Amino acid sequence: MTTFDGMFDGYKSGFVTLVGRPNAGKSTLLNAVIGKKIAITSNTAQTTRHRFRAVKTTDRFQLVMVDTPGLHKPHDALGEELNTSALKALEDVDVIAMLVDSSKPVGTGDEWVANQLKRIRTSKILVLSKTDLVDEKTLAGQREAASALCEWDGIVTCSSVTEEGVGAFVESVVELLPEGPQWFPADMETDQPEEVVVAEFIREKILRSFRDEIPHAIGVQTEEMHYSRKKDLHSIRAIIYVEHDSQKGMIIGKKGAAIKRIGSEARVDLERILGTRVYLDLSVKVKKNWRRDANQIRRFGYGEGA
Repeated sequence: MTTFDGMFDGYKSGFVTLVGRPNAGKSTLLNAVIGKKIAITSNTAQTTRHRFRAVKTTDRFQLVMVDTPGLHKPHDALGEELNTSALKALEDVDVIAMLVDSSKPVGTGDEWVANQLKRIRTSKILVLSKTDLVDEKTLAGQREAASALCEWDGIVTCSSVTEEGVGAFVESVVELLPEGPQWFPADMETDQPEEVVVAEFIREKILRSFRDEIPHAIGVQTEEMHYSRKKDLHSIRAIIYVEHDSQKGMIIGKKGAAIKRIGSEARVDLERILGTRVYLDLSVKVKKNWRRDANQIRRFGYGEGA
């Protein structure tokens, strides 16, 4: 994309970090911009544990989006590590996009996130998400309240479900990007290793199947991954870690029914992502109180260990 005199000929490229409270819609927006599901989503806090990049490339721009864990008041070492990861993602980027859920009142959590942004000179965009869930009057009130949180270089309203406003979000970010080269190959969509993608989509199925304490106590590691070109088959072995024996029993289920369901649901996504057939072998192990152990958290690749 460079000309012979070394200029970029109007091509724009840069990085935008998505931040906000848990469940503000960051990963769903990222998927909507890319046009396919590459980040896991659920209604459970701490769904996103990895800070990773997603790349959208066109003939006008390359937009690198950095998805982050939701910023929240931490209750354990895992929460502290995820907050650190999210705040680190504010450094050395071209634009910061703060998402505020328009279906929930702007509160102290949003104020805390915005206060972290005030000390940073980077361009900032306010994104009022989930507009499909509110009427115009509610949205107007939310916009007024969120506008007062910080000084914004742009304000966008969007729904990642209906895709209304997603294009406007992309254009608002691109307008603030500098001219530059393509930082990543044009066909690259994410910088996540395949082993991490596999582990995350397995964890997503658990998040969607269970409630209360179990989802937070789950860690997933891809232990082995082998591709057979002859069979066009990925053979994957992964371990689901829990903190207590009772949780292990729930994940396995009666006569193995629960873990079979998790495996079947995960296999559908993995075959779509990998583009091959998938054999998935899941097992469950207990690692007591791993969320309080910073070293174990990083071994799982969460937070700054990613």
